[in-house]
Amino acid sequence: MFASVYLHKHMRQSTEIRQEQIKQAVLDIIYTDGLKNLSTRMLAQRIGLSEGAIFRHFPTKQHIIHSIINDVQKDFIGSLRKIATQSTSPEKRLESILCFTVKYLTDNKGITLLLFSEASHNNDEELKLALMQIFNTQKKMVSKVVLDGIAEGIWDENIPVENVAMLYMGIPVSLNVELILNNGVLDTSNFCHRMLLLMHKMLSK
Repeated sequence: MFASVYLHKHMRQSTEIRQEQIKQAVLDIIYTDGLKNLSTRMLAQRIGLSEGAIFRHFPTKQHIIHSIINDVQKDFIGSLRKIATQSTSPEKRLESILCFTVKYLTDNKGITLLLFSEASHNNDEELKLALMQIFNTQKKMVSKVVLDGIAEGIWDENIPVENVAMLYMGIPVSLNVELILNNGVLDTSNFCHRMLLLMHKMLSK
């Protein structure tokens, strides 16, 4: 009985590890070669598995994309929500949101291209809904922090909050350009600091 439970647990862990490897390889390929060039053959070569082995973990390529988007909702959006609702000062929360966003998107380089490509070119309604929720929640969390700062008299009450949120939403695009120009290597703290200065200039009274 114990051996059976152990074996089942070990197999589940191995499956989860393989799935993570597959998803990371998908993001790497999207970043280096673009979403349109993502194929199961290329994916299999990248991680040293047969195409059949990949399909044992994910029924279709689209299932891999869905799983990655679910990870974004859980790991990225979930963390943004926690930061935005902390009891720390609005300035500190804004900095944390910016720096976490930059670090997450740098650590997962293919995410930005995946989000924008899928949003533009995919006919999967469930996926489009998930992407819309991701974008809307990002804007909502930044807007909440800015509104808290305005309510506390820290930032200019005449600032259009929607504009600030849209500036934040442009960070992934700027980040992606810098990553490409610097061959994927970037000083994330410096980039975050520059974005933060820009935000503060917009918000200051």
